[in-house]
Amino acid sequence: MNAPFKLRPYQQEAVDATLRHFRQSDESAVIVLPTGAGKSLVIAELARLAKRKILVLTHVKELVEQNHAKYQSYGLEGGIFSAGLKRKENRHQVTFASVQSVSANLDQFRAEYSLVIIDECHRVSGEETSQYQRIIELLRQQNDALKVLGLTATPYRLAMGWIYRYHYRGFVRGSGDERDKPFQHCIYELPLSYMINRGYLTKPELVNAAVAQYDFSALAQDRFGEYAEKDVNQLLSKHKRVTRAIIEQVMELAAERQGVMIFAATVEHAREITGYLPERQTALVTGATDRKDRDRLIQHFKQRQLKYLVNVSVLTTGFDAPHVDVIAILRPTQSVSLYQQIVGRGLRLDDGKQNCLVIDYAGNHVNLHHPEVGEPKPNPDSEPVQVFCPGCGFANIFWGKTDSDGRVVEHYGRRCQGLLEPADGVQNERPQQCDYRFRFKECPHCGVENDIAARNCHRCQKAIIDPDDQLRDALKLKDAMVIRCAGMTLSTPTGKNDSTLRITYHGEDGEELSESFDFGKPAQRTVFNKLFGRRFANSQAPKAFSRADEVLEMQALLAAPDFVIARKQKHYWQVQERIFDYQGHYRKANEA
Repeated sequence: MNAPFKLRPYQQEAVDATLRHFRQSDESAVIVLPTGAGKSLVIAELARLAKRKILVLTHVKELVEQNHAKYQSYGLEGGIFSAGLKRKENRHQVTFASVQSVSANLDQFRAEYSLVIIDECHRVSGEETSQYQRIIELLRQQNDALKVLGLTATPYRLAMGWIYRYHYRGFVRGSGDERDKPFQHCIYELPLSYMINRGYLTKPELVNAAVAQYDFSALAQDRFGEYAEKDVNQLLSKHKRVTRAIIEQVMELAAERQGVMIFAATVEHAREITGYLPERQTALVTGATDRKDRDRLIQHFKQRQLKYLVNVSVLTTGFDAPHVDVIAILRPTQSVSLYQQIVGRGLRLDDGKQNCLVIDYAGNHVNLHHPEVGEPKPNPDSEPVQVFCPGCGFANIFWGKTDSDGRVVEHYGRRCQGLLEPADGVQNERPQQCDYRFRFKECPHCGVENDIAARNCHRCQKAIIDPDDQLRDALKLKDAMVIRCAGMTLSTPTGKNDSTLRITYHGEDGEELSESFDFGKPAQRTVFNKLFGRRFANSQAPKAFSRADEVLEMQALLAAPDFVIARKQKHYWQVQERIFDYQGHYRKANEA
C-alpha cells in the first residue's frame, strides 16, 4: 500500500540509513532528529516496510497513541499494549507498547521479534536490570539477531553521557568501555538549525530579559553540572521580588500570545510562580500531580482553555502542543540537550504562528544551536570550541574559551574523538579511536601517554604513580619543596651560552623554583620538548624546539605545570617533578 504521507527528504534519509545499517549489522543503532521533526512518521514507515514482527516501545501513553495513529493512517492494523490506554494486544505484526506494561507482562512477549524500536531512547540506561534492557534480553533469547533502533532528539544523559559510542561521521562519543553505552552506533543525525532554517520548525526569538534575573553561579554543582534542590530553594526564597517581576514581564510579553510554558526550578518555586498568574488561566504540573489530573490539565491547555502551563521537569519530552509560542525558562541547567528539549516545546509549526518567544531568566548562557559537548560545563565562561587533532586532523568539539578574535585560547578536551579506519586490506575490523591525547600523564615504565585519570598504563598495565600520592609524599619530606604554580617566566641567563633556557616557576605565595635546559645538548632538548613542546598551544600544535631563542619568541603558548616538586641539594633546590593537567584533591593555584 502507498504511504498516505510523503516523507520529508531527511525522514526518507533516516529510513534509508536504518535499512542500510541493519542489512550489514545486528548492532544497535540510534537516529537523532530534533523535536518536531516527525519521528513518528519515520517509525511508521519502518514498520510499514517490515516483513516480520516489530515492537515499538516508549515511556508514556501519549507517544504510544501518537505512534500507533501514524501507523494506522497507512491503512494498516497495529496493536496497542498499554495499561494506561486500557489495551493489551500483542497478536499483530506491529505492536505499539509502553515499556512499563511490557516489562510487567514479559511472559506475553515470547514470540520472535525481528526489530525493537525505542522512541525517546535517551531514557534507556545501560543497566542490565532496567526495564528496557530486560525486554531486549528476553527478545534476544528468541532471536539472537534482534535489531534494536532508538530515536531521540537528545542522545545524551547527564548521568551517563552519550548514549551511543560510534558516529557515522567518523568519531567516538565519550570515553571508557563501549559496553557502558546502551547503543553502539548513531546512523543519522540532523541539527536543530537545519530544521529551523528550512522552515520545518518555528523560528525562536530569543528575548533579553529586561528585569532582574536569578544568579545561580554561586551555587555548588554536582558532577553532572546540576544543583541541589535545597540550595536552589534557599536562593530563590531570597528573591521573591525578582520572581514577581519576572512573571509580570512574562504576562506583558504574552499579552497577544496563544500558549505560555514556564519551566520552574523546584516544586516550591513553581507554586510561587503559579500564585502570581491568573488563576483561571493557569495550570501547575509536577511529578507529584495525579495522572488523571495531569491529563485533564494538559488537555485543557492544548484546547486553549488555559493560557499558562507551569511545570517542573515533567514536560520536556513527549509533550506536543503546537500553539505554544512563549517559553519562559526560570530554572538553571548546564545541559545543552535539556535546554534544547525545553525550547523545542515551542518550535512546532501551527496556523498563524510566526515565531516563539524564548526568555531565559536563569542566566544559563546556553546557545540553542551549539552542539552538546558531552561533559558538564567546567565554568560559566566556557563555550563549545572546535579543536583540530594534530594526529588525525579530526575537528573535535570541547568546552573552552576564545579571545575577541574567536581564537581558542584554552580548552578542556582530553582525547581526540576521531575514528581511524582499518588499514587497507583488513577485513571486518571496527574503526579505532585516535589515541592522540590533549591532556595526559606519561607511564614511568614504558613512556606511553595515558588518560589523566588512569591508574594503570593501558599498554604495559603497570601502576602509574598517582599525583595525589606524589604530592602527599613530597609534603611529608623536610628536604622537599612543593609549590602551586601560578605561572612561569623564561629567560636566557646573562653571560651564559645562548643555547641555555632558564625557566622560573612562580608559586601563588611568591615562592620560586628554577631549572635550566641546554638546547646544545640533545638529551636536555628532548626532555624539554617532551615536557613543554608536546603541550604547546594546549597540545593543539606540538612543537619540537631546536633553539632557546625560538622558545622565548613563543613562550606565551607554553603550558605551565600545576605543581612543581623540588628536593634540597647542598646550596639549591633541584626540580624533580612537574605535574601537568592535575585533577585531584589538592587545590591548584588561584582556585577559591
